[in-house]
Amino acid sequence: MKMKKIYSMALGAAIAFSSCSGFLDEELKSSLSPDNTYTSSHGFEVGITGLYEYARSEWNTWGGSDNAFTHGAATPYEILQIGTDITATGHNDGGLLNFYNFAYTPQTGMINSWWKFCYGLIANANQILEYSEQDVNWDKPSDKIGYQAEARFFRAYGYRYLTYLWGDVPYVDKVEDKFRIDFTRTPKAEVLQHIIDDLEFAAANLPEDPDKVTVGRLTKWAAEHLLSEVYLMAGNYSKAEQAALAVINSGKFSLMTDRFGKVKDEPGDVFSDLFKENNQNRTSGNTESIWCMQFEYNTTGGGGESEDWLKRTWVPKYWQVDGFVIADTLGGRGLAQLTPLEWWVNGENFYDPTDIRNSEYNIKRHWYCNNAASEKYGQEVPITETTWKAGQLCPTITKFFYGVIDRGGESGYGGNTKDRMKFRLAETYLLLAEARLQQGNTAGAAEAINVVRQRAHARLVTADEVTVDFLLDERIRELIGEELRRCTLSRLGKLKERTVKYNPNASQWDDKHLLWPIPQDVINSNTGAEFPQNPGW
Repeated sequence: MKMKKIYSMALGAAIAFSSCSGFLDEELKSSLSPDNTYTSSHGFEVGITGLYEYARSEWNTWGGSDNAFTHGAATPYEILQIGTDITATGHNDGGLLNFYNFAYTPQTGMINSWWKFCYGLIANANQILEYSEQDVNWDKPSDKIGYQAEARFFRAYGYRYLTYLWGDVPYVDKVEDKFRIDFTRTPKAEVLQHIIDDLEFAAANLPEDPDKVTVGRLTKWAAEHLLSEVYLMAGNYSKAEQAALAVINSGKFSLMTDRFGKVKDEPGDVFSDLFKENNQNRTSGNTESIWCMQFEYNTTGGGGESEDWLKRTWVPKYWQVDGFVIADTLGGRGLAQLTPLEWWVNGENFYDPTDIRNSEYNIKRHWYCNNAASEKYGQEVPITETTWKAGQLCPTITKFFYGVIDRGGESGYGGNTKDRMKFRLAETYLLLAEARLQQGNTAGAAEAINVVRQRAHARLVTADEVTVDFLLDERIRELIGEELRRCTLSRLGKLKERTVKYNPNASQWDDKHLLWPIPQDVINSNTGAEFPQNPGW
């Protein structure tokens, strides 16, 4: 059963930080209001469902008739990948080029939009938390603390983005019902502690059994997984290790090692099975998925065409090459917003010869003309420097190949409608490795990494081989396209070093790019208190 779409109509005011109306914009989207909704367990179920919908709109491009949030631009996900050590672009999207060329500014629209998204999610969570302390007709005594746990998870989720991208940010934990122009920046360390407090509360009060919650609903283990990451951000490596081990040793999850799902008897391997359509939830037999956002096509509570464009992001524009036509089997109408950098995707010894993550099922390197009306039908077209740079043919990760044309018309414009694994156990093991490495326990880090590599049929590594750079390489092999690379590099203090080393466009790098600039609208609006810009901006 999918969580049905009920948007922020009952969620009230979101912090918009706009120059025209100050820091608060109230956007009630129907006759429902917090006062007449948050009076019963049913009303809080409406509000919490809206929080899920809002959170999964994190990468929404152009909106839709009933979306909770939209960035109003094509590349909200891509800008968290570009300008790092993994990708270039094969598409001249102006908004993306600003980030590829390190040309963004405090006036850049997508930076302002991400700020609004994060504070909107936080404001909605704050409203649920505040109303939950009022006189409510709860169906069960446990309802109150359960809804508070979910709301506090999402508040932490919003602040996690903010600290990664901007560092010190205003910490707001209550409904701002009066017009304010005097916000100040809270030190990052203090915000991280608030995030930890929220996630510890969530972990203590969310359900423990992932098989007894609605598909897509949070559990204790999603909070523990995210806690491990945030502890790492805060430099509390022993607690990061404990949180990761809590998930791993829970007995609820295991890495998938055998073929599974509807296409298990077709050519492929267990790693490619993880990303086949309908294989993301536990109901498919996937015991690796810890938290999965719901986008399934043609399903109540499923995804819309603008929710997520990953299939267009990573798939090249092969359809521009003579002898090709758009096809589901080739990923649909790709735009090559992101193309892999050669150092890793074709790097000598980057993948072991037996590593299934480098198989043709997971990285497509051979392109055969598929237009039956063409005299080139069936012929292989080689990848060249020209086709790669143009984003037409290049090595391509296949995690985002799935049905397209029947959803977006013959031109294949439809968006992602495959459920998205936000947290999966392989990453938990890599977080455990990071925590151990940061404590000097290279043997323990190697042990954690080798669990992931063993599933991939890769050579097991020794303690002497494990470094931060090796771990970052392993995260590419396992999590390319899933992790937000800018955030990972920032957490490990490697954003500058790795980008300058591996990205051929890094001549434009400046140390100010370690953080995004505070949106200029925020600074202009906040006339009642000093609100300094990030260094260099």
